[in-house]
Amino acid sequence: MIGLAAPVRDPAVAGPLLRREGLTRPLGDRVAVEGVSLSAAAGDVYGLPGPNGAGTTPTIELVCGLTAPDRGTVHVAGEQATSARARRLVGYVPKDVALCPDLTASENLRFLGSLYGLSGGVLHERVAEALELTDLTDRARERVGSYSGGMKRRLDMAARLLHHPGPLVLDEPTVRVDPQSRFAMLERVRTFAGQGMVVPCTTHYMEEADRICDRARRDPPLARDGAVGRRVRRARRRSRSDRAPS
Repeated sequence: MIGLAAPVRDPAVAGPLLRREGLTRPLGDRVAVEGVSLSAAAGDVYGLPGPNGAGTTPTIELVCGLTAPDRGTVHVAGEQATSARARRLVGYVPKDVALCPDLTASENLRFLGSLYGLSGGVLHERVAEALELTDLTDRARERVGSYSGGMKRRLDMAARLLHHPGPLVLDEPTVRVDPQSRFAMLERVRTFAGQGMVVPCTTHYMEEADRICDRARRDPPLARDGAVGRRVRRARRRSRSDRAPS
């Protein structure tokens, strides 16, 4: 299998590839993210498990520099997350697939790669590499509209690998995929971490966090917020019950 080149970062920057300190962000009349801090090095899979409304997606948006915190800081390879340079280092795989169904897999990747500034032989090599890493080489000339849900998720992930990101940020990567595809997706996440990326990953499933994450934040940012807090505690009890020996 082709291996990704080492993520691009300034060799003069020491310490974690991803660092968040004291993040707080309101959402309407609630606090969506409160006091979140973590650091993660290349090769780490860092889990953010929690139910809907637990603040995981707003946290991911802060990491990607899509929004700015009211308080706290986010740094990617020593750069402020909202800076243009930091955003170029991040590969963000959102919950909703962002592909053109009328184009083939290769055409989608060539188009998206051009948005990263890739062209010519480099673009050709990166497309081939991403297709192989996600096991889609044999289906590269098929229209994406004919793909299964799991294949679309894999191709969407392939598109975010084209520029060799440092952090590969996954927001619920196994949502709406069948159990077999879900298992394969989790194995790929570990592969990407093994290539030297740091992989922050949100999930609703505690067993996914236990399976693939080196570390996981067990207290979602909204855990103390009324109804959401009760849902988080119920999810924890169910998770412990499922893992308890019969």
